[in-house]
Amino acid sequence: MFKKTSEKAQLSVFSNPNSFLTDRSERFYEENGAWHNLFKNQVTLRVEESLFEVLYSKETGSPNASVRIMVAMMILKEANRWSDSQLFEQCRFNLLVRRALGLVNMDDPIPSESTYYLFRKRIVDHERDGNPNLLEQTFASVTKGQAKDFHVSGRSIRMDSKLLGSNIAWLSRYELIHETVQLFCSKADFTKLETALSQSEMELVKSLLAEKGNKVVYRCSGEEVKIKLIDLGVLIFRLLDVYRELSNDYYTILSRLFEEQFDVDEHKIVIPKPKESISSDSIQSPHDTDCHYRNKDGNQVKGYSVNVTESCDKGGLNLISGVEVKKADAADNTFLEKAIIQAKELFCDQVENVHADGAYHSPSNQDFVSSKNAELILNAIQGPKGRYDLELDENGILTVKDLKTGIQQEALKMKDTQKWRVKTTEHYRYFTDKEIKACTLRKKIESIPQEVLNIRNNVEATIFQLGYHYTNDKTRYRGLIRHKMWANIRCLWVNFARIAKHVKNNADSDLLKVIFAQICFAETTTTKIKSKIFEIKTKIRTITQIYLNIKLSAFS
Repeated sequence: MFKKTSEKAQLSVFSNPNSFLTDRSERFYEENGAWHNLFKNQVTLRVEESLFEVLYSKETGSPNASVRIMVAMMILKEANRWSDSQLFEQCRFNLLVRRALGLVNMDDPIPSESTYYLFRKRIVDHERDGNPNLLEQTFASVTKGQAKDFHVSGRSIRMDSKLLGSNIAWLSRYELIHETVQLFCSKADFTKLETALSQSEMELVKSLLAEKGNKVVYRCSGEEVKIKLIDLGVLIFRLLDVYRELSNDYYTILSRLFEEQFDVDEHKIVIPKPKESISSDSIQSPHDTDCHYRNKDGNQVKGYSVNVTESCDKGGLNLISGVEVKKADAADNTFLEKAIIQAKELFCDQVENVHADGAYHSPSNQDFVSSKNAELILNAIQGPKGRYDLELDENGILTVKDLKTGIQQEALKMKDTQKWRVKTTEHYRYFTDKEIKACTLRKKIESIPQEVLNIRNNVEATIFQLGYHYTNDKTRYRGLIRHKMWANIRCLWVNFARIAKHVKNNADSDLLKVIFAQICFAETTTTKIKSKIFEIKTKIRTITQIYLNIKLSAFS
């Protein structure tokens, strides 16, 4: 049964922490600019609990624990890299953490461990059923309120991506198949196995359950591993036939693995597929079937790709507007459209400039950005620079310059096609509309000032903060949904840290203004006093001179 948390906390006479604090401690505890009060106001109280109403029954069951508090607990956990036991210890006994959660009395309860775990599980199951990620919606709701209150413009945005490894072990091909079969057999009905399989097949199953795949690889030669790989393929083929009526997750994983790793010929002989034919989106671990393999500039990852988008206007506060997680083999240019749409919805102004690296370039992205009346500013585009410089004028005449020989000539447009050609020493060279646009874009990038190109580079600091606790680029989670949860929670904290810094800097600035005003007032007052003293001294000198003149006149 869903129930919203009251936004107005009731203070208790006997359990109010203020009653037990000294004056100095109480001032810090109640200070609006302190992190715990800022977190309560800018994060905890901004969580829209109605988004999570779909997780609870509308009629039966006891009321839920505070959704707002549980979301805030998840954010604090990722902010400090606490374990679950550390999280609950801090929430029970740390006054500042309790204040950040909106717990104003010493005896205000926190959700129990089982309630907290069930809440996370419900979020995962909700998205697994095809629904939106609720923490992604929460991030958008909280950030939109923050952007409105702090007048975050969002005219300029920038984005970058990062590869993150899943919390799985790196497995060789044999180890992957061995562990998948081992996992399936450990969950299968053993009585049915003994009935359906032959004695030799049962011995193979028992040996699989008794030994890890890495130990098999360690003690066997390469040829022996190849033979064992074929034996495993035959065993999987038999298991899939025996349990063909089974429809659980373990059977689905085993079936997918067999299709990716083995072929069956017309004589029903199982043959391992060539290594080169296995796709990067094949299963990398039976414990995380979502993660994919990618080799990006020598960085080999079995996991996910995370894209972060943030505002980058000069002056004022800049916030992250969106974070998207996809499987590792996703191209960077697939992130751009959604990132711009999110920024447009969250920030106060329309997006005018989008700063990104060359991996985000594609003709469709260029067209999309133009349709939004914005400009895509790239610091490069992928691929080597061409041999020919192409210049298409407003009359449709293409001038081609060979950068190697220096020869320049006018190209001939082919009839009924978007192609041009020039005569070279040996043959004709043809140019497409795509090549002309790419050349024009390269020249445009070369003309962009370096200070404009540097704007994109600073987003790498945000990427660093996102994965700050994962120095080896490997997370503590498994599965795409849990990585989405982690990314949005972590970005909520990064945005809060920026807000806290912004508020502190403004407070310091205001304090300096007050001090400066006091100094100016003091200087003005001092000047006025000095002027008055000088005026009095002048009058005294005048009176003295008159008195002396009178005395001299009387004497004479």
